[in-house]
Amino acid sequence: MARPFWIDTDMGSDDAVALIMALRAQGADTLRDVEVVGVSAVAGNVPLEQAAANARFVAELCGSTVPVYRGAAAPIAREYADGTWFHGPDGLSGLAGTPKQPPEDGDAVDALLAASHAHPGLVLVTLGPLTNIAAAVERDPSVCDRVSRTVVMGGAACTCGNVTPAAEYNIWVDPEAARIAFHSGLAVEMVGWEFCQGEYALNDGDMANVARIGSSLARFVLDCNRTAIAAYRSQTGEEALSLPDAVTMAVALDPAIATRTGLHAVEIETESELTRGMTVVDRLGVAANRHNRDTWSQALAAPRRTLVTWDLDAARWKQLLYELLRA
Repeated sequence: MARPFWIDTDMGSDDAVALIMALRAQGADTLRDVEVVGVSAVAGNVPLEQAAANARFVAELCGSTVPVYRGAAAPIAREYADGTWFHGPDGLSGLAGTPKQPPEDGDAVDALLAASHAHPGLVLVTLGPLTNIAAAVERDPSVCDRVSRTVVMGGAACTCGNVTPAAEYNIWVDPEAARIAFHSGLAVEMVGWEFCQGEYALNDGDMANVARIGSSLARFVLDCNRTAIAAYRSQTGEEALSLPDAVTMAVALDPAIATRTGLHAVEIETESELTRGMTVVDRLGVAANRHNRDTWSQALAAPRRTLVTWDLDAARWKQLLYELLRA
C-alpha cells in the first residue's frame, strides 16, 4: 500500500529538487509505495504566490498534476523575511516558468487536515517555515494522531545557523510556529542545516554525476540552483551545491539514510533577538534537572520528544538522488 506524503514548501531551488525526488519516487522500483497526495505552499524563500506557482511549475516538469494549495503569506507574529538572496528573486535562479495548472481553491490547512483523514498514516514533509503546520495543529490537535511522521527540514542541532550564528532560516523566519509544531505532539523528525554542508553537499564530482544523467530534469536540478551555488560559496567558502530540503526528502523516503538519531526535548527560542529561532536540543537530558525545569517546562511536557538526526549516510542520500533522476 502506498505511503501517502504531504509536502509543505516555500519552494526555493532546493525545495524544487526535493519535490522532484518525491514525485519521481512514485514510479521508482525501490520506492513505488510513495504517493504524494498534496502540496501546500508557505511564504519563506519566496512570497506565497511565487512559492505556489513554483510548486505547480516543478510538478508539471515531472508530468504531475498533484494539487497545490496556498497557505500562510506571513509568519504568525513576525515581519516576513524572504530568502531570495540565496535562491534568486523567483526562487529558481531565474528559471521559474508560468504553470498551466491553477492553484487549488480553498485553504492549505483545511486541505492538509482533510488529507490526514483520507490517508491514515500520512507522512508530512516540511521544507519551509512551519506556519501552515502550526495553524493545522491549532485548528485540529487530533491531526497529530493521524500523521505518522513529520520530517522537518529545519534547525541546527548543537551547531551554527545559516541566517544568524544561532539559527537556521526556516525556524528563524517563524519561531513561534516552530515552537507550536515541536510541542504539538506531532512525531517530529528534525533534519538540521548541518546535513547540507561538507560531505553532504554535492561537490564538483557529484554535480558531474547529475549532469551525466543527461535528462531535462537533471539539467534543471543544476541550473535552478546556480544562484544558490554562488550564495553558498559566498557564505561558507565551499564550492558545492547545498541541498538541505533534498537531504530531508531523502530521509523521508528512506529513513535508513539517518544513521544515528536520538529522542530529545527541543526548545525553540522566541524571546531573544540574539538567539531567535535557535533549536536548543537537550542532548544530555539535563533539562529535567531541578534548576532547568521552569525554563524547559513546555518542552518537557510535550506529548512526544523530537527525533533529532545526528549522523547521515552521505553516499546513500546522493545515490538515491541519482536513482530518482534516472527513474
